[in-house]
Amino acid sequence: MQDVIVREITVKAPQERVYKAITDVKEITTWFPDIVEGKIEVGELPTFTFSKEKHSTQVHIESLKPFEYFAYRWVPGGESVKDVMSVPNTLVEFIIEEVADGTKVTVKESGFAALPAKDAQVRFDQNSGGWEYMMGRLEKVLG
Repeated sequence: MQDVIVREITVKAPQERVYKAITDVKEITTWFPDIVEGKIEVGELPTFTFSKEKHSTQVHIESLKPFEYFAYRWVPGGESVKDVMSVPNTLVEFIIEEVADGTKVTVKESGFAALPAKDAQVRFDQNSGGWEYMMGRLEKVLG
């Protein structure tokens, strides 16, 4: 069972712009969930709603390091839970780095091996393609 998904893009936007696109409630909805209810602050439990897939999921904000790093936990696959931290979940990390030709954005989702065996591979496969798609959307937003 593969445990980690990693996707990378490089954009011309500065780190500050990338960070805002990933962490600002108004900005994140231009490329990722359609609706964010709650605050993007460490320890908060906002809900991400994906209208096309017709599901909402609670996330737990783990870390915010302005312009460099953002991390949260969630249950991949759209399973609604009352408390994301009370069930097996995955860690989603965004690493934002300045590079010679712009800003490299890496998304890394890990923890699939800890999910229930009946769901782990399906959720890994779904999110593997999902992150490819979402990072493409982020790249378009950032130009």
